[in-house]
This record gives sequence, structure tokens and C-alpha cells, in this order.
Amino acid sequence: MSNQTAKLLVTGASGQLGALVVADLLKRVPAANIVALVRRPEAAAALAAKGVETRIGDYTDPAALTEAFKGVDRLLLISSSEVGQRAVQHKNAIDAAKAAGVGFIAYTSILKADTSPLGLATEHRETEADIKASGTAYALLRNGWYTENKTGSVAPAIEHGAYPGAAGDGRISSASRQDFAEAAAAVLSADEVSENVVYELAGDESYSMAEFTAEIARASGKPVIYADMSEAEYASTLETVGLPAPLAAMLADSDAGTAKGALEDNSHTLQRLIGRATTPWTRTLGEAVTQQKAA
Repeated sequence: MSNQTAKLLVTGASGQLGALVVADLLKRVPAANIVALVRRPEAAAALAAKGVETRIGDYTDPAALTEAFKGVDRLLLISSSEVGQRAVQHKNAIDAAKAAGVGFIAYTSILKADTSPLGLATEHRETEADIKASGTAYALLRNGWYTENKTGSVAPAIEHGAYPGAAGDGRISSASRQDFAEAAAAVLSADEVSENVVYELAGDESYSMAEFTAEIARASGKPVIYADMSEAEYASTLETVGLPAPLAAMLADSDAGTAKGALEDNSHTLQRLIGRATTPWTRTLGEAVTQQKAA
């Protein structure tokens, strides 16, 4: 089926990643071919203004999902943000897609999901298994870290002169959220989709957190050091600044996994999908520092 006739649905279309995917799809296929799934009616207005059909649905409401997926040829299932509830929510979406006759599911998983030591990978592995068991053709978009995951802590790092973590010398092959959005749009809108494939997606360059923090210092002109600590110490530090214990534990676990190589990948698959080099982490970081200076 041609990408100019296939009906493409993006879940979480008003979210940070989903909105970027829809924006890129609009450059690739007619707006009439795009369907945006959102949870709240008020989130639909901006998308509808661009000529995109909007439908209302929630991962916790299987009946609404089945209705929303009717007439859809290809589905981009963007992973839920509700850690601990993801596997069940994604299963609802997968079952609904099958019931509605969707022919292809692309799912935003996590880098090296099948072998990753990260606790976050557990639910992604379950979802990948559910997709395969559904019998629906699929593409697994195993996304690495967004550089924005790290630049979000630039302000406190500059303020306190330190960026705490537990990543050791582990290297991170991150890319911008825009890069991952373009990859998802490319896979979903391909003239002929590649079925039952796995894409390990990561940035072209990698860095250690010591290197990342040194760049914060260089770009900001402020003294900032990387304060490496144990996983337990990092979790405790995050709790002392107000993070809930489960979230602190998850972030500390992700850093510990980074130290084991969970977020490094040199395949350059993301570059090939988007047809250009991935956005340099130094550029994304520099923009974050500039915004911090202007704040």
C-alpha cells in the first residue's frame, strides 16, 4: 500500500515526541492521511487546524482505542509515560489494533531492549513480545536516550556547580527528540514498510557524563563538575531534592545501567533512517545553556 493512500495513526500525538512525529509526517504525506490520537479534546484543536484528523482515546480504555483505530492501516504506538502501567496499557492498544484490523504497528521501545540491564526495559520487552504474539506486522523502534533527558538538569548543575550521577565512565549515544521523531515518521510513512524488523536507534556520537559536564562548564563559563557516586547514593540524593522514591530509584537504575554500556550504540541506524547525521549532543546542550542564560 502506498504511503500516499495509507491511513497513518500516531498515538500520544499531543505529547513531546508525538507532536514532532505528526509535524514531520505532514512533510511526507497528505494531511488527510494522518490521524492523531489524543486523550483530551482540548489537545486536538492545534492538530485539527493543520488538517489532521483527531480521535480521542486512552490506553486504559480498550473500547475507545478499538473505535479510534478503525480504518487505520499503520499505527505508531508511542510508549506510555506511566512507568509500571506501560505493559498493560500497551497490551490494550495492541489488542485494539488487531481487533480494528490495523496491518502494521511501529512501537517506540528502548535501546537493546532484549539485553538491556535497565529496569525500564522490562515493560518494553513485555510489549515487544505482545506485539510479536499478535501476529500483526511490526517495526520495533528501540530508541536510545534523548539528549534532552540530560539537558533538563543543566540549570541546577550550573547553580550548584555539580551534576550528580551514577553513570561512571559509561558512554551515552544520545540524539535529539527531533531525530527520533523523524525516524518514526520515516518508518511509518515509507512507501512500502519493512515488516517485522528491529531498529537500534542512537546518536552518531557518544559521551561520558564527565565529558557532558565539562561541556556545560565550557558553554556556561561556570565551574561545573561531574559528581559520580554509587547507585544508592544517587537515589538518596535525588530524594533529598524532592523526587519521589520510585522515580529516584528508576533514574539511579538508569545511570547504573549506563555504566554497564546500556546506552551506547555505534550502529548509526538512526542516521540511515533519517538520511542525515544525528543532531550533535553539543548543539542540543549549547541551546539548553543559552536558554538558561536568558532565563
